[in-house]
Amino acid sequence: MFFLMMMYILSLMMLTPLVFLVNFWLIQWLLFFFSFLFLLNYSSYLHTYNIAYFMGLDLLSFSLILLSYWICSLMILASSKVYWVLNYNNLFLLVLTLLLMSLFITFSSLNLFMFYLFFEISLIPTLILIIGWGYQPERLEAGVYLLFYTLFMSLPMMITIFYLTENFYVLSFLFMDKNLSYAYIYICTNMVFFVKIPMFFLHLWLPKAHVEAPVSGSMILAGVMLKLGGYGLLRFMSLFKLFMGNLNIGILVISLFGGVLVSLICLRQSDMKSLIAYSSVSHMGLVLGGVMTLNSWGLWGALLMMIAHGLCSSGLFCLANILYERSHSRSLYLNKGFLNLLPNLSLCWFLLLSSNMAAPPSLNLMGEIMLINSMISFSSMSMIFLAFISFFSAVYSLFLYSYSQHGSLFSGLYTFFSGVNREYHLLFLHWFPLNIMFLKLELFIYWV
Repeated sequence: MFFLMMMYILSLMMLTPLVFLVNFWLIQWLLFFFSFLFLLNYSSYLHTYNIAYFMGLDLLSFSLILLSYWICSLMILASSKVYWVLNYNNLFLLVLTLLLMSLFITFSSLNLFMFYLFFEISLIPTLILIIGWGYQPERLEAGVYLLFYTLFMSLPMMITIFYLTENFYVLSFLFMDKNLSYAYIYICTNMVFFVKIPMFFLHLWLPKAHVEAPVSGSMILAGVMLKLGGYGLLRFMSLFKLFMGNLNIGILVISLFGGVLVSLICLRQSDMKSLIAYSSVSHMGLVLGGVMTLNSWGLWGALLMMIAHGLCSSGLFCLANILYERSHSRSLYLNKGFLNLLPNLSLCWFLLLSSNMAAPPSLNLMGEIMLINSMISFSSMSMIFLAFISFFSAVYSLFLYSYSQHGSLFSGLYTFFSGVNREYHLLFLHWFPLNIMFLKLELFIYWV
């Protein structure tokens, strides 16, 4: 981590003074980030830091909290238009701070009610980001989709929490009964996580929210908000071991079959942000399938894949926004031939899309290997779906790269400006952790 901090300081020294002003808030975030890193180290046992309702920091919580800090810092760096064009930078920072606080408490809470409360509170700053800084009038519809999908499915979980309190007199993760044998508790508790991750059939809110959100909203949705669903499942699935043979396999089949269908949908997309959003559904379907197997490979792979997808997908949304700021369109039919104009950004597209299709040495590769191992050991028939998902992942990644970088330039692109240091810095801070953590994979298997 000291090496990463030094790399960051060196990259800051290469920036222009104007970009350094933009990075002033980012430096404050990172100082807090590193102070948190060195003062509160994680433990492989959940009960080591058990202070009141919070600070249940094992490796699962710790890594997702660090991911939240990293993505929120990069959101400030990506949102230059908020700083220099609009006059709402203070409101933007306030919303971002509230979002980060809610994520921190959600990931570190040991109390079920506090976890549920801040799980829902994190929805409000995201909704403000979409409605306040979105680009099109359809952002209101996207906000309604996001709000009501989550709220409708979270009500059963609140009822479940009241039921557990009434019958078991417990609200702590540490003292929960590890063999809850009630199907309705299983469904009511996990349905909100299936929506958040999202599971196929419950995913329609995600492409709408991504397409209408500003770049900061897309980054936090792809980077952290989807991980709330995965984190909840990883925490709660250990309570329902008796359902491993019947209900879990149904969810596994839906997630794998949905991953294949969503991969096919990606091939028909003309909107870059929509394509990246649907690819998130496919990748998080693999995470959901790995969690449903409830074996060590599946749980390790789910954590690895969540971190890798958070960095990779967030970087792809930044790239799509960089092209949008130049051509004022997200259509693949209008954004063509950028290899001739921006060869440096073309390299960034190639590096992040190769990570998206799980090419070495990215973290996505080891995540997919672990998840594929876990699902094949659970059922050998899953190999059919996994082969199609892996193949189509490469297909739509190459489709996005070839359509955006090759071909003749759109004739309506009369004015154009090249890439700036801030954008290359932003993309480097997405790609570098994604590939450097490949060297320390043993850090991610201590929490199970």
